[in-house]
Amino acid sequence: MNELPLESIFADLTDRSRSMLIPVLQREQERSGYLSREAMVAIARELNLAPSKVFGVASFYNQFKFEAPGKFHIQVCRGTACHVKGSATLLETLERETKGCAGHTTRDGLFSIEVVACVGACSLAPVVVVNGKFHARMTDTQIRSLVSQLRQEVENE
Repeated sequence: MNELPLESIFADLTDRSRSMLIPVLQREQERSGYLSREAMVAIARELNLAPSKVFGVASFYNQFKFEAPGKFHIQVCRGTACHVKGSATLLETLERETKGCAGHTTRDGLFSIEVVACVGACSLAPVVVVNGKFHARMTDTQIRSLVSQLRQEVENE
């Protein structure tokens, strides 16, 4: 994640009205990977809004994340084709193997698990995406192996 000062998201912003709240939140999430409490308070100050208003808007939309992402962002497709081919079981196995849960980052900071409606790869169902790389026709055994490989990657760094 880019650690530039928060002010960088306001650098070219001439309109600092409340109508800019969502674009500013999007910029901050793109910059840091999530919306921290400190960032939301600073955004509230810059846009002359109550921090509760900023949090209220951010928490309404599921595009905004409030935890730092893990080293490995894992998306489990739950679209119709993936569902029919067992993605619910894959998700359970993934959560068990990482000791994490969907919508959160694991305590060790390695994995963030996200359930997505569809990744648009139905012919490859069930699909798991890790940091943008698609893993097709996944099985429970392959999920366990994948988590093990990712942990090994970190150990070898």
